[in-house]
Amino acid sequence: MLAIPDKKYMKKTSRVAIVIDLLKFFALSGLLIWLMARGTTHSGYHWQWYRVPQFLFTVRNGKFAAGPLLQGLGVTLRIAGISLISAMLFGFLAAIFRLSHSFTARAVARVYLELIRNTPLLIQLFCIYFVIAPVLDMGAFSSAVLALSLFEGAYASEILRAGILSIHKGQWEAAYSLGISTPDMYRYIILPQAFRRILPPLASQAISLIKDSALVSTIAIYDLTMRGQAIVAETFLTFEIWFTVAAMYLLLTVSLSFFIHWLEKAMHKGASR
Repeated sequence: MLAIPDKKYMKKTSRVAIVIDLLKFFALSGLLIWLMARGTTHSGYHWQWYRVPQFLFTVRNGKFAAGPLLQGLGVTLRIAGISLISAMLFGFLAAIFRLSHSFTARAVARVYLELIRNTPLLIQLFCIYFVIAPVLDMGAFSSAVLALSLFEGAYASEILRAGILSIHKGQWEAAYSLGISTPDMYRYIILPQAFRRILPPLASQAISLIKDSALVSTIAIYDLTMRGQAIVAETFLTFEIWFTVAAMYLLLTVSLSFFIHWLEKAMHKGASR
């Protein structure tokens, strides 16, 4: 018979594994820092990091004032937040249409998915801003939100559809046998179960939306990327500004990842009780 290790041994082993992982992480971080420092020395670039904070914020007379980068970050958050909610709505409607018994609904959903998923986001953004927006009297902000919502919604719809189809057939039959209406069945039975399964891929799609929002700078929206471009053109702090902008995007996406991870654990704990 195989000997089962006791709890003390398992705890000690896990601690050793954590220490080893931390050592590997710090060793890799040190190697990257050394490579960056060596590359900087050989390139001859004169770094001016001391000039970057003024583009983030200023404090005058004891009052905090957001700099252009933080102002651009606020615009990016607004676009990403509204687009994320709209994308989920578009995705849910497209998923329901794909699952519908109506030929027209399925055809509309299929055309939407194939058109959006097989053309670049940048071209869709230009088409909406230069062709559709003047007809509907839409501004640049609304055009950007619509383009991002349609684009990300097309991918979210397939994730939602897969999650809905993953629910066991018995759940549907039980709901029908109890006489539950279709909206209530989706609301109370199908979607709560499906949401736990599709949360990780939806989180990845939300992160992609934040990164894709950088393209709205091409239609003169002063988001984080556009602000960075303007500062670089004015100050020639190319690497400092773009590294700062990249770090701000990284902070957004990592924070969202941690939130989704916490939400996923909380939902699994709630389901296991």
